[in-house]
Amino acid sequence: MTRVFSLEAVQSALREAGLDGWLFYDFRGADPISRKVLGLDPTRCGTRRWFYYVPARGEPQKISHAIEPGMLDSLPGQNRIYLSWQSLGEGVRASLKSARRIAMQYSPNNDVPYVSRVDGGTLEFVRSMGVEVVTSADLVSFFDATLTPAQLESHRRSARILRELMNQVFAHVKREVLANRAISERDVLDYLEKRIQDHGLTQDHASIVGVNANAANPHFEVPETDSAPVRRGDLLLVDTWAKEKSPGSIYADITWTTFVGDRVPEEISSVFQIVRDARDAAIAKAREAFRSGTPIRGHELDRVARAVIEKAGYGKYFLHRTGHSIHEEGHGNGANLDDLETHDTRIIHPRTLFSIEPGIYLASRFGIRSEVNVYHTGSDAEVTGPPHQSELEALLKS
Repeated sequence: MTRVFSLEAVQSALREAGLDGWLFYDFRGADPISRKVLGLDPTRCGTRRWFYYVPARGEPQKISHAIEPGMLDSLPGQNRIYLSWQSLGEGVRASLKSARRIAMQYSPNNDVPYVSRVDGGTLEFVRSMGVEVVTSADLVSFFDATLTPAQLESHRRSARILRELMNQVFAHVKREVLANRAISERDVLDYLEKRIQDHGLTQDHASIVGVNANAANPHFEVPETDSAPVRRGDLLLVDTWAKEKSPGSIYADITWTTFVGDRVPEEISSVFQIVRDARDAAIAKAREAFRSGTPIRGHELDRVARAVIEKAGYGKYFLHRTGHSIHEEGHGNGANLDDLETHDTRIIHPRTLFSIEPGIYLASRFGIRSEVNVYHTGSDAEVTGPPHQSELEALLKS
């Protein structure tokens, strides 16, 4: 779904942020964020550089090449046509003549690589105009990660379906194991994917189904052949995500674990409880911040969950960030809960959706992850979908 660009909304956000403008730039599709925020056709990238400058006040400025003068025709503002590299510089300089501090898709120290779309040379070029360039990270999060009411409902519908499918998957595994029929990770994945399709949902890539040591690989991919069997005494992790097929639909993304036996071993149960407590601590902190109206950033929520796992002595086994933005893509362009892989300083804005999914991964043995989705309502943290996993159950318990 192509979005509609709102000049008024962008200019209002720029004034609130104390910025003189926002400079968008693209070359051969290098910045999909610009095209999304501006509501441009994502399939029409062009072969020449273009700039689009939105001042905090006044008329926007387009800078387009002479052989592709219509690339930005859908946007308001004056169109400056350039031919030579010299005239490109003149056009950018004229557009920025009254600006002192502007935003671009750039991140200092590459702290937020998800928005680092402008190359170093272009930054040098723009800075040579005498302007200070700051990161657009929070602007991008606001304009490219918030949900409309219809989008939120699409997510909720998908979340309910995925939760029911998780029940069906575990029930299927239980039936097969109790009947002494062979079942593998691939069989479980095929069963799950068929039901996702039957419900009219779609995925960008296959779900994760892993037993034991494979569950200790956070991004395990089930092989087409010779996948591991699922048997009594195995820990089984299932991470699945999907959305409706209609344009603009929003993903849901959940992870559950179960023990294929009649009693969960003490160590596995203990590790699950630590992961669960880390998850719930992050939820509680988000709820506290959102209810009080206190701004909170992605890295801060990551630290809350990570502290629980570190205190329990498993810090080095928590191999990934606590959560990620969720939107039309499984991993959206909003704030991630990350102070490990990156230092995500973006504010978690109202009307954005994100996962909370801490994990402990004991290589060659087993891994536990528990994942929920959280929506910032503007005044609270809503854990979407049916109730989330509070205990790791023994699947074969009568």
